[in-house]
Amino acid sequence: MIRTVQWADGKVRIIDQTRLPADEVYLEIDDYRELARAIREMRIRGAPALGVAAAYGVALGAFQVQAATKEQFLAGLREVISTIAATRPTARNLFWALERMERVAEQAPDVRTARARLLSEALLVEREDEETNRAIGRHGAALMHDGFHVLTHCNAGALATAAYGTALGVIRAAVEEGKRLHVYIDETRLLLQGSRLTAWELITDGIPATLLTDNMAGHFLQRRQIDCVVVGADRIAANGDVANKIGTYTVAVLAHENGIPFYVAAPTSTIDLSMATGDEIPIEERDPAEVTHLGGKQVAPEGIAAANPAFDVTPHRYVTAIVTEKGVLRPPYGPVLARALSNRREGD
Repeated sequence: MIRTVQWADGKVRIIDQTRLPADEVYLEIDDYRELARAIREMRIRGAPALGVAAAYGVALGAFQVQAATKEQFLAGLREVISTIAATRPTARNLFWALERMERVAEQAPDVRTARARLLSEALLVEREDEETNRAIGRHGAALMHDGFHVLTHCNAGALATAAYGTALGVIRAAVEEGKRLHVYIDETRLLLQGSRLTAWELITDGIPATLLTDNMAGHFLQRRQIDCVVVGADRIAANGDVANKIGTYTVAVLAHENGIPFYVAAPTSTIDLSMATGDEIPIEERDPAEVTHLGGKQVAPEGIAAANPAFDVTPHRYVTAIVTEKGVLRPPYGPVLARALSNRREGD
């Protein structure tokens, strides 16, 4: 099983996802600023993985902060947290982890204890992430029938989490139960997370798959060659609106038009009840050069303006169900999501 992010001898070890699929390279990071840069550069990505990385970043920073008193320590730690928080604005899990780590630090009686507890908490966040993903997989596998053809967009696999995956976790769990699935993979421009990462994971696992360009999905949905869609999420609003990789909304509308179930697989840590609807979710804008260039090669004329929102929002009316570690949640999402969060372990 791929281990996307983990603690190793005082360092955070991550697989460099910008190098896949050509090279499987691991980075060992011992400075929280370097980890923040790796997040910003998408060497590590995927909402749950960013939550784990953020927790480890705070643990690294805790050992770097020089402080004689707890007050000084907390002041320094908040600078660490601010640095990591400034990396990517859309993924709720990153902020969830930072808030969780800050509470742990505040509750510690002294600096030494705070450092030890922060590392323990980060290790716990990683363990919980895999356990959560496996639970999501078990619940979601019930939605997958033998012989299904499943479409997914972007990468919500082991590479987007500590291990196992959310959307791909559902697929993995169904295959582990003996169900025969065939996965259609949207390439996912701009950075090709589908063709580079999801395809690599499925090939590695021996799960049959077919790669599509993003603008092919409608053709296969219209012809009923796809039985369901399953994607991950970066943030879920209180009403069930879902932010995910740009292009997800298009797939959701096409699935709805053709009567095909559209499932979202995500941990409850992705739910943000502070945002009433998806209109409030911050959408990350990335470098326009990612649009005008592909693999470092210019593919558009010099001087053309380009837009590059990294995510879009799928309104809840297009979401058939949200698969979490608490179970398969169905509309009306408002009370259902609130209830799922109320059952979360205290302190999470």
